Amino acid sequence: MSAPVTSSRPGETSGRRTTRVGVLMAALLAACFAFQLNASMLSPALRNIEESFGASSAEIGLTQTAFFTSAALFSLFLPRLGDVIGRRKVLTGMLVLMAVGCVVAALAPSVPVLFVGRIIQGVSGPVVPLCLIMLRQEVSEPKKYGTLLGVITAVNGGIAGVDALAGGYLADNYGFRSVFWTMAVVAVLAAALVATLTPETKAPAADRMDWPGVALLVVSVGTLLTALNEAGKLAGADWLLVAVLVVVGTIAFVLFWRTEDRSPHPLVATRHLKQRSTWATLLTTLLTMTGVFAVMNGLIPALAQDGNAGLGMGAEQSAWWTLTPYALAGLAMGPIAGRLAATHGYGRVLRLGLIGAVAGVLLMILTVGAQSRAMLLLTSILVGVAYAGVANIVLNGLGIVLSPKENPGFLPGLNAGAFNLGAGLSFALLYAVKTAALPDDPTSPADYTAGMIAGVVVLAAAFATSFLIPKPVEAEARDD
Repeated sequence: MSAPVTSSRPGETSGRRTTRVGVLMAALLAACFAFQLNASMLSPALRNIEESFGASSAEIGLTQTAFFTSAALFSLFLPRLGDVIGRRKVLTGMLVLMAVGCVVAALAPSVPVLFVGRIIQGVSGPVVPLCLIMLRQEVSEPKKYGTLLGVITAVNGGIAGVDALAGGYLADNYGFRSVFWTMAVVAVLAAALVATLTPETKAPAADRMDWPGVALLVVSVGTLLTALNEAGKLAGADWLLVAVLVVVGTIAFVLFWRTEDRSPHPLVATRHLKQRSTWATLLTTLLTMTGVFAVMNGLIPALAQDGNAGLGMGAEQSAWWTLTPYALAGLAMGPIAGRLAATHGYGRVLRLGLIGAVAGVLLMILTVGAQSRAMLLLTSILVGVAYAGVANIVLNGLGIVLSPKENPGFLPGLNAGAFNLGAGLSFALLYAVKTAALPDDPTSPADYTAGMIAGVVVLAAAFATSFLIPKPVEAEARDD
């Protein structure tokens, strides 16, 4: 059995009970499973929801946008709230509210009620970073923490595709409401496990929440996310609205900065925002997500389904050749990447992951004309290993190990926001490039190639900024 461990951070307050690592991991993984089901299990059921409500794809797609936007916004401050009132308490509350949102969605008589349910589910947004913080308090040995970090974070990339397959099966046989009921049951079980099997910890210097700062930061990031979602409509976008949202977001951030300078208990001390450990990490995360997210979740599956320029696969078939191997590769590589980061350096392993992601996208660009299923599969596996299994793991880990000890929840929360901003920006930017490069010949994949080239350029920028991230000395194993 695993040896009992106690809180590893000097000055951390806890329930003073020992917790076996295996028991702790079971509870934290249950929480991560519950969140991942909310994020991905519904995707195959979207068509069923459209038909059930007689709604358009755009209306149902908006409910998905509502979930991810809500998740991004709650990620900004709930980890810090955990520092103040207790992480177990906050994580349990998040899971309970997630279950409430699932029930609201399962009983929804209309799309607006479904929309509300998805927003409530979005409270669960910072489950993974909060789990990583709780794990950090209990596991001090760098190699062990790196390995376990990889296990938890790999789940966030998809439960080996099983979540999507199960969602499709439930929707086909029992309707979309059964998917939400399944999510609710898992959320309740996860909440019970977290409440009973994890220790309570707080940050010793955290005694009050900076709610004015929270409000301004949420407005700033929320308006920017909304602007990115609107810009992603391209020709159908309301560009005046985008401009207004960007201006509002910028003004809110300036006011946020001033508020944090004057607050005796800031959500984020501006001195921390000025440090490379903060802005370089956030910038690298933003650029990495912008460069790779729309490639793997948009361009490559779309190319596989394109009957003229691509392979003409169906949606389910393309998922088996692209997204499923991508998720499996990331899940298998995650624990290895976490241990390698702790052993050989977070920065070094991150850059290897970025190089691998670039190589995978370049391989697709160079072989796109061959229309080979084998190359499509190989590319998906390579990017899955390099990004989902390495870069994603290390970037999540850096948000934990570089966060200041007096405010351990702030950088993981901001990093989660950077992941979501990057995902939105990726679709807006790469699809804008794809649209601009649309060829006259429908059998030419030039537009897909242009979008992927843009992704490579942004990934190269992420590689450059990664050198600015300081070395997390305490989180890396020292040479004997």
